[in-house]
Amino acid sequence: MLTIIGLGPGNPMSLSPQALSLLTENKPGRSILVRTARHPVFDAEPLATCLKNGAFIPLDDEYESNASFEDVYAAIVARVLRIVAAKETSDVLYAVPGHPLVGESTVAQLLPLAKERGILVRIIGAPSFIDASLELLGEAVTGDLHVVDALSLDPHAPTPPAALRTGGPLLLYQVHSREAASNTKLALMRAGYPDDFSVTIVQAAGIPGLEKYVGLPLYELDRRKDHDHLTSVWVPDLPADQRRPSFDELVGIMARLRDKDNGCPWDLKQSHETLKPYVIEEAHEVVDAIDSGDPDKLCEELGDLLLQVVFHAQLAAEDGMFDSEDVCAGIVEKLVRRHPHIFGDVIVDDAEQVLTNWQAIKATEKGNEERKSILDGVPQSFPALLAALETSKRAVKVGFEWPDVGGVLDKVEEEFTELRAEIERSDAPKERIASELGDLLFTLVNVARRLQIDPEEALRGQIKRFSRRFRHIEAQAAKQNKQVDALTLAEMEVFWQEAKAQKE
Repeated sequence: MLTIIGLGPGNPMSLSPQALSLLTENKPGRSILVRTARHPVFDAEPLATCLKNGAFIPLDDEYESNASFEDVYAAIVARVLRIVAAKETSDVLYAVPGHPLVGESTVAQLLPLAKERGILVRIIGAPSFIDASLELLGEAVTGDLHVVDALSLDPHAPTPPAALRTGGPLLLYQVHSREAASNTKLALMRAGYPDDFSVTIVQAAGIPGLEKYVGLPLYELDRRKDHDHLTSVWVPDLPADQRRPSFDELVGIMARLRDKDNGCPWDLKQSHETLKPYVIEEAHEVVDAIDSGDPDKLCEELGDLLLQVVFHAQLAAEDGMFDSEDVCAGIVEKLVRRHPHIFGDVIVDDAEQVLTNWQAIKATEKGNEERKSILDGVPQSFPALLAALETSKRAVKVGFEWPDVGGVLDKVEEEFTELRAEIERSDAPKERIASELGDLLFTLVNVARRLQIDPEEALRGQIKRFSRRFRHIEAQAAKQNKQVDALTLAEMEVFWQEAKAQKE
């Protein structure tokens, strides 16, 4: 049997009679492990004498021999399980600070492993650091209190933990160093807490004569030098008017706009069909923002595009089909599934192999089983240039390809000759000319593909160059007090060459 005993926050008087009896009872063959002897209960009798006499096996050496806290916890858990396995007929006691089931990472790992191995576990509780901290601060929590391990905070993570973004009260523990305090500060700021938001450092909560707390602005959290393993940080409710709007709030606003009784008349009239043009328009505006190089504009346009996603999800939710959470869950599952080299044990050598695996995985997914042709699934709403490129890419995957770019250029000349021949025929129908023009354009897309040039971007670049040169012609005409159409073609050509000679 494994008995896990809580040592409480630090006051020896908070130990239950049962816990004290188990820890001090001299029972042959029993092993008593303590996660750390750096706990105030071992400074007082009778546990101080027990520790001195070797009645306990401190596991502090694991902190010295492992590189990270994750490694420390894993090593301690493995060690406890080894000792339990070696003492099949004797009890093993494992003592941890606070309450075993509150903020104790080793116990969180031990319990499922013990269950898998058929090990009977008994829990002897004690007051936790949460109780001691709230009592010291005189705080009464009526809403959701989030207790967060400060060591789990990564200030450079893509998004701060959801627990930091609720706006509700927080108690962050294991703020044991200035580095941990700095990470905590940065994570809270990223979660939307103002730099000068008032927080409270709590130290040695529950230990008579040592416990204390001090309030300070968030930006000063890592400027103190007295952080230790008994340091926590209390973060009160963040007022609603100071919270940075989140994705959940966007979803809520969209639901309100679609409220049948008090919603917006325009939003209430929309459907998936009516919103199609806006999705395309916003996507194009995102591309324009990227081209502009303006990060503020890109941020704004991405928000507009995100609104379209949330709008469609809201419409689907009203019909009982899916909602924003389903959209997020679906893409997360897809990304994990299609990146086995990141989230699994698949090994890849380069980006090309990643793409090959991606397509193979995609082919097995729901909705793709009915595809009989490699060309099935090219979106019908793609612009023609993009559709041509995607169609070409798929065809060459099965070997339908010219041996080199020279062969494609020969095909361009062939298609151009056929187009010219149709145009020069006096009786050639427009449909035939259009067909030959389509052949030429499709072949030019293949030239771009072979040269690893995006034909869409190439044409977009030419449109920009043309527009700049033509505006130069307009400007020169204006200098002569003329309209552009008053210029001769020869004059236009002179101005065009002037513009062309300027740095593009």
